[in-house]
Amino acid sequence: MTWTWRYEDSSGVPVTPAEGAPTAEPFPSQADAESWIGENWRELLAGGVAQVTLLEGDREVYGPMGLSSPV
Repeated sequence: MTWTWRYEDSSGVPVTPAEGAPTAEPFPSQADAESWIGENWRELLAGGVAQVTLLEGDREVYGPMGLSSPV
């Protein structure tokens, strides 16, 4: 199975990040996917992604997980 992130707006509607934001290819493991999101969440947030959901194939593993940090 491959692991991917679904990018969403704040209401859960799937979105495409703005041009210039990082895009993830499928990952071979959950750990790889989580490391990638940990390194790129700020750029995704700036690119219009409010939250993400982790998928293993078509199965939702967890999420949505908000990308903005609490104030």
